[in-house]
Amino acid sequence: MSIASRTQLMRDLSTVIGHYVSADTMDEIMAALSEKIGRFSIDLEEAPSGSDSETEDLLKAFLSAKEVEGRSAKTIKRYDYICRKALGKMGVPLREVSVFHLRKYLADEKARGISDSTLDGNRECLSSLFGWLHKEGLLNRNPTANLGSIKVQKKVRKPYSQSDIERLKEHCTNSRDKAIICLLMSTGCRIGEVCGLNRDALDFSSKEVTVLGKGNKERTVFLDDVTVMVLNRYLSERKDEEPALFIGKATDRLTPGGVRFMLRKLADKAGVENAHPHRFRRTLASNLIDHGMDIQNVAQILGHERLDTTMKYIYTSKGELKNQYRKYA
Repeated sequence: MSIASRTQLMRDLSTVIGHYVSADTMDEIMAALSEKIGRFSIDLEEAPSGSDSETEDLLKAFLSAKEVEGRSAKTIKRYDYICRKALGKMGVPLREVSVFHLRKYLADEKARGISDSTLDGNRECLSSLFGWLHKEGLLNRNPTANLGSIKVQKKVRKPYSQSDIERLKEHCTNSRDKAIICLLMSTGCRIGEVCGLNRDALDFSSKEVTVLGKGNKERTVFLDDVTVMVLNRYLSERKDEEPALFIGKATDRLTPGGVRFMLRKLADKAGVENAHPHRFRRTLASNLIDHGMDIQNVAQILGHERLDTTMKYIYTSKGELKNQYRKYA
């Protein structure tokens, strides 16, 4: 399926869906649809032009290179979707894209309501594409060379309070949901990592869990005593042979979407605002730093390669800042 055909199909779908959801949410839906559509061979009885065929070849070369570099399948799908969408909206072959096309595309997306953080993520994907093509000698120039980053307003993302965590656990109606809450809080794992866990990844004697994180990199995270107890109770109630640690009603492996849905319902009942799985990572990071753990060790637990990523996760309350000031001033 050519880029032009795929773009037109996605535009038609976008027009319908755009009336009902926000721009950021629509982008997530379109990315998922693009992935599904890409799995099917659709004959639209058209012969792609030479420039469109060349664009397709260049894109495939870039994506293959990222796969060889060890990027995750999720990351590659994101590159694929963002690059195809941008090239389709700019309406020119990849080789003819200039910095002016890119700036107009980003300006149009901003006017459409896309957030600055999402927009800068899109810019980074395009910079990666054109930068790689230029470095490999497949393009004579890199149109993103003078494309500056988009300033993103820094928001204070507060962690869960201890009261929030307790209310969430109190309103769990089954041991599985409580085990998920405890595991997220104890390990700071990403939601995809939690859903990908099998039972044999847990070592209750050492209170450790082996996690397969981004880039297929393994790391060890740790369980507190309460989490060990809750997980043991949940697993003792299981009568199936499914290797997955967490399963749904049909004994299929629980998906990230299923966990998010569960957490939203639970938070509504518990009266906890802004509840989402990733917030547990921020909470654990902030708690560990508050208790004196070195930031390098916190980064290792979270699976971060760069310390500046970990720094973004750490929240210091006004009261803690005041205490530190009184201590050292």
